[in-house]
Amino acid sequence: MTPTPLPRGRHRLSRDEVAAIQRSRILRGMTEVMTERGYADTVVADIIKRAGVSRETFYQRFSSKQECFIAALDAATDHLAATLRQTAAGAGTPAERLDRMIGTYLEVLAADPPNTRLFLIETYAAGPEAMRRRLASQQRYVDGLAEIAGAGTQEQRFACEALVATLVTQVTARFITDRVETLGELREPMVALAQRLLPRK
Repeated sequence: MTPTPLPRGRHRLSRDEVAAIQRSRILRGMTEVMTERGYADTVVADIIKRAGVSRETFYQRFSSKQECFIAALDAATDHLAATLRQTAAGAGTPAERLDRMIGTYLEVLAADPPNTRLFLIETYAAGPEAMRRRLASQQRYVDGLAEIAGAGTQEQRFACEALVATLVTQVTARFITDRVETLGELREPMVALAQRLLPRK
């Protein structure tokens, strides 16, 4: 999603609206730069140049590159989680809902490669707090899968965790090897794996 630009000259936006637009531009600028350079080689100067904001504006919103990264990570994972919840809440059998959930997950990631790379790859370089947040987000997907599948035992819960871990690993591999366009190919085999691993309804 392209951030909303600030209008030129005088405008009627409130201070909060301006701050929200600036924040959005900074977060998007950071994800785009990190797609090209990676977390370690990205500096604040790169982010503010891409975002089209001043250094002062950046530090009004974030105290550091890492805080900016974590904010972008939270925004990306919250968006994905909300989309998956909406998808999973629809009507249908558990098998149909699992199919929709896995399909939606792949579609959302394929549609926004910069945020997907941030979530799947750059968290490894961004420090322990970023990794904790990624793992917590991944656990939300496990919770949703377990609810749909009716996973009531420890063994069934572990199957959900293994399924999500496998899906994340497969998606990450395609991003690392520049095969984002093949993400859709994972849907059928992952749904088949889910049906084998999870309890029958």
